[in-house]
Amino acid sequence: MNQKRTFGSILTILGIIGIIIAAMAFLGIGGLGLSKVNSLVPFIVGLIFFFAGINLVRTTSDRA
Repeated sequence: MNQKRTFGSILTILGIIGIIIAAMAFLGIGGLGLSKVNSLVPFIVGLIFFFAGINLVRTTSDRA
């Protein structure tokens, strides 16, 4: 399996996890202890990871 595609998949999964954590912090679920403004940080980092991973998976060509 291609290393770029694998790294892109890992970045995408980390981005999804970051977005979920930010949503939980924004809603006050799970006792994360972040304010609504501070929950923007994991959301932005999650978005960056998510879109970087999607872009890496999409632009990497498969070679047999």
